[in-house]
Amino acid sequence: MPKGYLSMVLHSHLPYVRQPDHDFFLEELWFYEAVTETYIPLLEMMEKLVNDGVQFRLTMSLSPTLCEMLSDPLLQERYVRHLEKLMELADREIERTRHQPEFHRLAWMYHDIFRDAHRVFCDQYHRNLLLGFKRFQEQGSLEIISCGATHGYFPLLGLQREAIRAQVAVGAANYQKHFGRPARGFWLPECGYNPGDDEILKEFGIRYFFTDTHGVLYASKRPKYAAFAPIYCPSGVAAFGRDPESSRQVWSAQEGYPGDFDYREFYRDIGFDLGLDYIGPYIHPDGIRLHTGLKYYRVTGRTNHKEPYNPDWAREKAALHAGNFMFNREKQVEWLDGILDRKPIIVSPYDAELFGHWWFEGPQFLDFLFRKLHYDQDTVKAITPSEYLSIYPINQVAVPNQSSWGNKGYNEVWLEGSNDWIYRHLHKAAERMIELANQHPGSGGFNERAMKQAARELLLAQSSDWAFIMKTGTAVDYAVRRFKEHIHNFTRLYEQVKANHIDLGFLEHLERVNNPFSEIDYRVYRSDYRGGKQSILALVSGL
Repeated sequence: MPKGYLSMVLHSHLPYVRQPDHDFFLEELWFYEAVTETYIPLLEMMEKLVNDGVQFRLTMSLSPTLCEMLSDPLLQERYVRHLEKLMELADREIERTRHQPEFHRLAWMYHDIFRDAHRVFCDQYHRNLLLGFKRFQEQGSLEIISCGATHGYFPLLGLQREAIRAQVAVGAANYQKHFGRPARGFWLPECGYNPGDDEILKEFGIRYFFTDTHGVLYASKRPKYAAFAPIYCPSGVAAFGRDPESSRQVWSAQEGYPGDFDYREFYRDIGFDLGLDYIGPYIHPDGIRLHTGLKYYRVTGRTNHKEPYNPDWAREKAALHAGNFMFNREKQVEWLDGILDRKPIIVSPYDAELFGHWWFEGPQFLDFLFRKLHYDQDTVKAITPSEYLSIYPINQVAVPNQSSWGNKGYNEVWLEGSNDWIYRHLHKAAERMIELANQHPGSGGFNERAMKQAARELLLAQSSDWAFIMKTGTAVDYAVRRFKEHIHNFTRLYEQVKANHIDLGFLEHLERVNNPFSEIDYRVYRSDYRGGKQSILALVSGL
């Protein structure tokens, strides 16, 4: 019998990046890279574990915008073309490196990776990876949880409660559409919790969510079990706190496993190393150098000089680190076993893209970890939050503290000098969307289509990604442009509905370009709207 439990939680999200009017859209590469380097490797990891009879439990959020992109025929077709270019590049690399044995082997490695990705994407899952995630959920190894519709940062959107309810309602309906069941858990975008948001989650049948450690530790009542058991909000929805020790072992720039010198170096890519005459067809058509995914060097150390990557060394290190991670969880649980009157749960949440994209060996680490948990010990058992709540249905009641998992733990990442200007526009747009929904409870025809699209534009403008990008300075012009476009689109639609004069050409253009959430109902913004399973089922059954 285990003495405690481990809940590995991967948060999967990308902003909605889709541009049908351009054959090559730079930001769509974010999506292609995530599919090749994270989502397919994770599905293959789960496939191997199941085939080998290894019992495991993994919890994953798949944000609604990511689900819409994974199921979009245009992006599916473009991803296949992208993958075919990578396969062609890998073939050329095999020839180019034939006299460089340390790189030639790696060229063959990428040759195999890209062809395997093509097989998994096209043949096994018929271009829709959601089928794979759904399959493992139905088998009981994976629990998929929902998220805010466009990953809006709730603590700063809550000026109007209707705006938070809409993010949850659309996210819940989208989950039902893709996975054929209501969501049990919910990933608050950026782990951003504001007291009272759980009441809205309860309306939609959500049983639990996550906060950062201090969200639970600084709750209205001192938590009896610290962050090693959930607390119930007064609404009855459970809040699980992140375990800082296990998180630090992976995330920390100083202590984290991904910085090991034997692992693959992310930033050294042939898209930057090789001449434009050779690499040109595989990067941006304008000659902008990009990551191709073919990387031949290992971390080596804190130096510009990098040594060739050795997959065997990296695999051995992934196994070693998985064993170390398990050992530390065993000791953690054994210590807690002498203190608590229940079996603790260690909640370890991470961005999914860490595993495979940023940390190439991350899926190998997870594979080794689940195998070691299954075969090598009986102190710690992998579990999902839903399973833990079934074992311990009675928990302490307290109100979690406002929190996030951003730098310093509160709102600073999404509200500071680079991005604070966006919120007056978001709050005004939400006020106007609520006005439209309240004044038009039963519209049809062009007016209804315009209000549905206005809801989409507002949701897309609310994405936390734009404020985050403005803060980090990575693609600021793009983030500012996207935010302004969605606010502009919303405002035009609002004015047209108010004037009862819809520009059909403009509306049809937006419906073609910004078209997530076919199931959307603008009435979720009504002040008297109340959610629930029945309302979500009604939304989805109307498709």
